[in-house]
Amino acid sequence: MHIVVCVKQVPDTKIIKINPKTNTLDRRSAPAILNPYDAHAVQEAVRIKEMIGEGTISVLSMGPPQATAVIKKSIEIGADKGYLISDRAFAGADTLATSYALSKALERMTKEEPIDLIICGLHAIDGDTGQVGPGIARRMDIPPITNVIEVSSFNTSDKKVRLKRKIANGHQLIESQYPCLLTVAKEINDIEYSPMTNMIKAARYEPIIWTVNDLENVDRPQLGLKGSPTIVGKMFTPPKPEGGKRLEGNADEQVKQLISLLEDKKELLLG
Repeated sequence: MHIVVCVKQVPDTKIIKINPKTNTLDRRSAPAILNPYDAHAVQEAVRIKEMIGEGTISVLSMGPPQATAVIKKSIEIGADKGYLISDRAFAGADTLATSYALSKALERMTKEEPIDLIICGLHAIDGDTGQVGPGIARRMDIPPITNVIEVSSFNTSDKKVRLKRKIANGHQLIESQYPCLLTVAKEINDIEYSPMTNMIKAARYEPIIWTVNDLENVDRPQLGLKGSPTIVGKMFTPPKPEGGKRLEGNADEQVKQLISLLEDKKELLLG
C-alpha cells in the first residue's frame, strides 16, 4: 500500500494581515505552518497504514525551498518520505495550475512506486477553495471523495475502501475502488504527539526536491501564472458586525420598530 499525502505550507491566518495597497495577503506578517487540514491528512495516512499493517506514506508539496519545513513536519507525524516540487515556473499558480503541477509530480512518483491512495486536506486555510484535491483526481482519472470524516475499512484483495463523508443533512457511507483521492475534514482524527524517534528522523531528513525539468511531458503554459485563469480583484478584511438594536416601548411599538427595520434591510438588499 502506497499512500501519498499532498501538503501545503501556509501562513498562520490567526496572525496574517492584508496589505492595504496591494489587497493581497502579507505573507511576511505571519509564520509559515503546515496547513492544519493537511496535518490531519498525514495523521489519517498513519492510521490507515497501522490498520492495514504495512505500507509506505509519501508526502508531496509544491512551494519555495523553505517549504521543506512542512515535509519535515509530516515526517515527524509519521510519513516515511517526502517530495517537494520547487521552481520559479510554478510561481503564481492558482488551483488549476497547482493541480496540474502536482499531478505531473504524482505521475513520476507512480512510475517509481504505484500509488494506491491520495489524501488531501479538505482545503487550505489561506485560499479556502477545496479545489486542488478534486482537480488532481480529475487529471489522474481517479474517483474523488470529499469531506471524509471516517475511513472504516480497507479490503486489499478487492482493492476497496469504505468511508463516511459529511454532507449538509448528515453523512454518506461510501464504498469505492482504489486508487482514489480523499479530502479529509478535521473531524476525522486527533493529531497525536510524535514519538522522539520521529522527531529525530524529521530533524535529519532531507526531502527529495524536483524542478520542472525533473517532470515528464509537462505543458509549460499550464504552469504558474500563465496557466492560472483565476484573478483576485480585491481582498479585504470584512467589517466587524454591528451590535444589535434594542426595541423600546410596549409590544405594539416594538412590532412597528421591527417592521421598519426589516423594510430598511429589504431596501438595502434589493438596492
